Amino acid sequence: QVQVVESGGDLVQPGGSLTLSCVVSDNITGLYAVGWHRQSPGKQRKFVASIIIGGSTNYLERVKGRFTISRDNAKNTVYLQMNNLKLEDTAVYYCYAKRTSMTPSDWGQGTQVTVSS
Repeated sequence: QVQVVESGGDLVQPGGSLTLSCVVSDNITGLYAVGWHRQSPGKQRKFVASIIIGGSTNYLERVKGRFTISRDNAKNTVYLQMNNLKLEDTAVYYCYAKRTSMTPSDWGQGTQVTVSS
């Protein structure tokens, strides 16, 4: 099981920026995928962004152009840079890691992002 620890959640005003960090216990370059989901109150957890082995990235359509996922291989850390934040981005953000395409995801405890004026 991969240990996953997120950080960086905060209260931010609409239009503001925030960067979330996620440290994983495995060598990040050997993981099949790392990424982020989010869950708003009363709603299901939804995919936000991911990096697949080889470096390709995927994004939820409504965050394209505003969010950027990246990783620092030396630090075994994946980041989610969030710009032009909107009220609808308020959620608990969860980082996940998958060792292979066939193994279940390992999840962090989540970090709260609140967008409010």
